[in-house]
Amino acid sequence: MAPSKHHLAVIFGGRSSEHGISCVSAGNVLAAIDRDRWQVTPIGITRDGAWTLAPDQPELYTIRDAVVPEVPSGGTRVMFPPDPAIAGLVLADGTVVKVDVVFPVLHGYGGEDGAIQGVCELADVPCVGSGVAASAVCMDKIRTKEALLAAGIPIGPYVGITDHAWTSDRAQILAQVAALGLPVFVKPARAGSSVGISRVVDSGEIPAAVEAARSHDRRVIVEAAVQNAREIECGVLATPDGPIVSECAEITVLGGHSFYDFTAKYLDGSTDISLPAALTPDERARIQRLALRAYSALGCEGMARVDTFLTANGEVLLNEPNTIPGFTSTSMYPAVWQASGVSYPDLIDALCEDALRRGAEPEVSGR
Repeated sequence: MAPSKHHLAVIFGGRSSEHGISCVSAGNVLAAIDRDRWQVTPIGITRDGAWTLAPDQPELYTIRDAVVPEVPSGGTRVMFPPDPAIAGLVLADGTVVKVDVVFPVLHGYGGEDGAIQGVCELADVPCVGSGVAASAVCMDKIRTKEALLAAGIPIGPYVGITDHAWTSDRAQILAQVAALGLPVFVKPARAGSSVGISRVVDSGEIPAAVEAARSHDRRVIVEAAVQNAREIECGVLATPDGPIVSECAEITVLGGHSFYDFTAKYLDGSTDISLPAALTPDERARIQRLALRAYSALGCEGMARVDTFLTANGEVLLNEPNTIPGFTSTSMYPAVWQASGVSYPDLIDALCEDALRRGAEPEVSGR
């Protein structure tokens, strides 16, 4: 008799500004899952937060004519209660569907920030990727920088702007930003996919750039541009023997884009990816070691894409980690693992197996 399949719930969409890219990532994940090993239930969270049984049709979740997909409204409602006695989904008619693993293909607010991870922990259902603490820290670029500094990991100069600081002492904040020099990048502290980011070359434009970022998040980070640096990314993957790091890739932005923005990433293909990156053995080794150090220092689990800068003088700076990296057809995380000999289906399988192996965390006292 063939062994029974584990039940995998793939959750995607959500209320964040990255809803569409989450859907694209989910489509690729759904297409790659080994259906001989996993019984799959796709759960789509609509833009207004409704949890629904989504169509298990990967082709629905693709970018067409520069329009990103979204979770269709009107689907059958489903709940995921934080109750270990249920440990799964509750359908509208009261039917309980046990879940062995949750794969949150969620980017941004409500999915990458520890929220869904907390529900999984309360429900006692294993979850792919990092837990609550690491997810929350890595989602907040200011907190990430603070944690990296505390661990002695080299980063570029930055200024973190809280809501209170901006509204109560704007002049002081602008003075701190001015000390970074120009150009600078102004970003929402808790958003991804290059949403809400501005590259500023005129100091008079900084207040407007901060307000633009604040339309996505009350917390904002301003980073000094690392001039003439190469952008190098690699992936970290958990294994039974400990985390391993992938081959490195280099991103070069083309087509008149001043930086790696949303359009360059997803819509017009105006990027050049060198995979593997043209690095010396020493450069590659130092970048990979730094990625593993950051993964460990931040408490990451399961997976992370780690973005670094290789400066003109050969220094490696940690830019940021991503605990739920993109899984689209152009995303770097699956690409660097494919270049390292791990196919997309094998990568998905390894992530789900890692979640099963770790179980739901943290352990309850006395268990």
